[in-house]
Amino acid sequence: MKTVWNHQGIIELFEANRNEELAGPMTAYLKNHFPFLGIKSPRRKELLKEHFAEYTLPGPEQLFEEVWKLYELPKREYQYAAIALIEKMKKHLTTDDFPALLQLIETKSWWDSVDSIAPHFVGHIVKLDRDYGEKIMLEWSLSDNMWTNRSAILHQLKFKQQTDTELLFQIIKQHSDSKEFFIQKAIGWALREYAKTDPDLVKVFVEDHPLKPLSKREALKHFK
Repeated sequence: MKTVWNHQGIIELFEANRNEELAGPMTAYLKNHFPFLGIKSPRRKELLKEHFAEYTLPGPEQLFEEVWKLYELPKREYQYAAIALIEKMKKHLTTDDFPALLQLIETKSWWDSVDSIAPHFVGHIVKLDRDYGEKIMLEWSLSDNMWTNRSAILHQLKFKQQTDTELLFQIIKQHSDSKEFFIQKAIGWALREYAKTDPDLVKVFVEDHPLKPLSKREALKHFK
């Protein structure tokens, strides 16, 4: 019989496995934006698997309450644990969760958290209601928060044949002159990924629209 969900179990597991020698380089890797416990990804995933096997998951209505108990902790591994909890309960996400996901994207923002949340969770709920999802993504694209813009660009990253190319290209064109590295990189990544589905369309788009050199280089990386 599983134990009733308690986020403290994750804290105890992580604290018992902290590694100061690894914490420094891991912190440096993310440009010293966040402190780390020093638990590398494979070990962290093992610990979370252990925790999820021992504890019941919270009820869907408690999901984001429990997510924030982890996300607000200072060490970066706890943000990863919060994202892992959402992944475990992904089937319960609905379009009502756009604001909660937006709050996560705009809190402790960096590419590692944003790039987990946007394609995996935001994209998932956009598919539940494409018309409403498109409206929200266009709003996010016009946000003054760069990470929210990046999320709008990347939300269809895994859509393949289900990609709404009109929406993808519209959002990219809104940001094609951005001087922001993370926006230029996201544009290139989104185009490169879709090129696996329709290389000809991507090639034509890149040829016909002015993109920053980084975006263009990334978009055409796999073309001969």
